[in-house]
Amino acid sequence: MKIGFDAKRAYNNSTGLGHYSRTLIMALADFYPENEWYLFTPAISAQFNISLHKNIQAITPVNFPDTVFSKKWRSHWVTEDLKKYGIDLYHGLSHQIPIGIKETGIPSVVTIHDLIFERYPEQHGSINVLLYRKKFKYACKNADAIIAISQQTKNDLLQFYNVPPHKIHVCYQSCDVSFMKKISENEKNKIKLKYNLPDKFFLSVGSITERKNLLTVCKAINNLKNELQFPVVVIGNGKKYKEQIKFYLKENNIEHLFIFINDADAAQSEGFKTSADFPAIYQSAIALIYPSVFEGFGLPILEALWSGLPAIISNTSCMPETGGDAALYINPYDDADLAKKMKAIAKNKSLSIEMQEKGYIHAQQFLPENCAATVMNVYKKLTA
Repeated sequence: MKIGFDAKRAYNNSTGLGHYSRTLIMALADFYPENEWYLFTPAISAQFNISLHKNIQAITPVNFPDTVFSKKWRSHWVTEDLKKYGIDLYHGLSHQIPIGIKETGIPSVVTIHDLIFERYPEQHGSINVLLYRKKFKYACKNADAIIAISQQTKNDLLQFYNVPPHKIHVCYQSCDVSFMKKISENEKNKIKLKYNLPDKFFLSVGSITERKNLLTVCKAINNLKNELQFPVVVIGNGKKYKEQIKFYLKENNIEHLFIFINDADAAQSEGFKTSADFPAIYQSAIALIYPSVFEGFGLPILEALWSGLPAIISNTSCMPETGGDAALYINPYDDADLAKKMKAIAKNKSLSIEMQEKGYIHAQQFLPENCAATVMNVYKKLTA
């Protein structure tokens, strides 16, 4: 079977959508080598290396006007290439499918990660909300099947778009296999030196936006500053909200307790851009702190579980699905409770070990082969 993907974000996105795309494509190619996998992308980058997989090939626009109007090629004209290469099924990995694909007779699948812009439209801007809504609704109506990456996302599709339940398949995602490997002390020390990290620190991963709620972490550290002097290492970037965060840190004289890796020179390294250095950072931390208000899946939680890193996470949206019984839960706005739980993990070694053991067990359901199998089952139903 020849299966095509919208691979733009696999090659050109360093956050959640890119990780999802790369991880799923690699798992499918590894565990179902009898198929041919075609990656349709406007541009190729070093972000994604497929050189070791003979059953994967990247397809980019070749002729005018496709080469000049690559956005149009991706959203409309790519259907001609799907027919040209004899694609049996097409999967839009991030919320959209090409306009007119239904007329080609090629079955299509779309992955919907979340409908956060419907829940928090004020954080996205009115024009973006209208554009997202149009794109998402078209995909949900015209795709032959919808993959939701959590039960929460399925519930949102039912609530906001009234999608027929039989059309939605919950297929959890995995994370990069590098997080599943034990990093040596020597390698961890090299990475700490590279990023100028202390021996002990908490970890925060994610865009520095209002929804990700780093301010609660700042308040918790402010509560703890006379008891614990372990800093928070932040992987992620932002604009207005980041300025608000830095103002709070300065105002409360706790700037020294936050390390923003994205601001460091080392953030320009290949190891940072490709996330290759991240497993060592995870495995060097005390705990992941993730008080996000709402998520579609919460990938850093799974990365933490595989890394043997205790996680303190919000009790909202999909996060209990991802964290299971392996995490400690908080109300995302309760900085006092967050501080209490951070202190408990930092001071109680047996609690940390217990969470690591539970995390490893819970993470088994998100193995790449399990996640690939659920997606492959959707493909088989459409092509039977």
